[in-house]
This record gives sequence, structure tokens and C-alpha cells, in this order.
Amino acid sequence: MRILIRYFFKGVRFLLAPVMLISEKLSTPKSVERTPEEQEKVDLACKSLALYQFRTCPFCIKVRKEIARLGLNIETRDAQLDPEHKKALQEGGGKVKVPCLKITHEDGRHEWLYESDAINRLLHQRFG
Repeated sequence: MRILIRYFFKGVRFLLAPVMLISEKLSTPKSVERTPEEQEKVDLACKSLALYQFRTCPFCIKVRKEIARLGLNIETRDAQLDPEHKKALQEGGGKVKVPCLKITHEDGRHEWLYESDAINRLLHQRFG
């Protein structure tokens, strides 16, 4: 019975994935306008950030939309399909849970921020 339930939900995800991705493309907001100098500063600050995500996770889509709205160039790392990113997330953050924002501080230490609302709040505070 357990295996039936597992395959049922895998099938549902398989059918909904294209719908979710198309919906994301159609509903992603336009990014904020910045001067080239301001955008360069934002891009430099974004180099210390990386988003670990699954492509069709609704909470990851929510964070990617906020990233697009704020016009940020944050590296996205697929922890579902790339075993190296999955391993890095497990070892660094302690769990394979997405979305997760890896923040590299100037002193070299890493901070792992989970939860879409917390990530969006941080991005809005820093770049909004």
C-alpha cells in the first residue's frame, strides 16, 4: 500500500511539474530598475549568495520570483538533480531541505538560511 501511495504522488508531481514551471514563467514579475552602478553593487553583493532549490518546489518558485522581482543575480543550485549540490547542502546546512540560501560572509564562514519567507525577508531587507 505504501508503495502505491508513493507512486501516486510521484505521478501527480510528474503531471503538475510542467504546469508549475509554465505558471512561474508567466507570472514572474518585472524586475526593479537600477542604474548600472547600483546594479553592479547589487551583483557584487549577490556573489556571496547561492540558492539551493528544487526546480518544481512551490516554495522555491516563490523565492525565485522574489529574486526576479528584485533583479538579483543569485546562483541557483539544483539539489534534486545534482548530487554534488545535494551533498553540499547536507554537509553544510545539516539537512536536505529547500529552499536554502547559502550566505558566505566576508570572514569566510557560511550561514544556511532555510524557509522561503525568511529568505524573501532577508532579500527584501538587503536589496529591496
